[in-house]
Amino acid sequence: MRIALFATCLADAMFTQAAQATVSILERLGHEVVFPERQVCCGQMHANTGYFDQAAEIIRNHVDTFEPVLDHQWDAIVVPSGSCAGAARHEQRIVADHVGDTALATQVDRIGAHTYDLSELLVDVLGLTDVGAYFPHTVTYHPTCHSVRVAHVGDRPYRLLEAVEGLTLIDLPEKEVCCGFGGTFSVKNPEVSTAMVSQKAANVMSTRAEVLCTGDYSCMMNIGGALSRVQSGVRVMHLAEILASTKEAPFQGNISFAPASAQVVSR
Repeated sequence: MRIALFATCLADAMFTQAAQATVSILERLGHEVVFPERQVCCGQMHANTGYFDQAAEIIRNHVDTFEPVLDHQWDAIVVPSGSCAGAARHEQRIVADHVGDTALATQVDRIGAHTYDLSELLVDVLGLTDVGAYFPHTVTYHPTCHSVRVAHVGDRPYRLLEAVEGLTLIDLPEKEVCCGFGGTFSVKNPEVSTAMVSQKAANVMSTRAEVLCTGDYSCMMNIGGALSRVQSGVRVMHLAEILASTKEAPFQGNISFAPASAQVVSR
């Protein structure tokens, strides 16, 4: 398959390892990955904050950038983010309807139908749960709000993690409770956000897992910061990073919230 990568603005600007790992997984599985260079934000942040006119302009760029999937230049679009996958399939249509752009609404629906969170692409499109990964560590998984409630990725991330050789998956208490990030929510309501992420960090530490995994770097940034502030020693990793790791080539990301002594990937 020829698959277009929508890296997301957060990965592109701050946490490139999720996008790098996504490419690594798909190329290892024999697929070609292309990177459309005109891509920017999907417009989710603007839409969530009520700036629909500004969001519409960003979404028009998104549509122009990823239109080649409609004439079969690519087979699919992959997003290493349940949040942005959900935005492309749901929130972009809300914005198009709000600004009264019926042509844009049609296009976002058509492109959204070919847009998949990484876990969806692997499980539903490629028919895989075992992607040949090796990660001999204890892991707990936080299912982010948008991946559960907007993208509806369901149990796919769990099925992928359970198939990783050497990995021990530990259930996270109150796993579907929000971590308190919510984009601008954490900025506008810092006290509430801090209380929420403190409880999430406490739940993570209660599992005694070496690694916290999620499918969204926005939530990883929030929870990882809380874990780092209390010197938990828990490493945070994107699902793609774990799935990209093999016996021959343990995946090495370029960002860690944990002290160097707690980095477990290269053991």
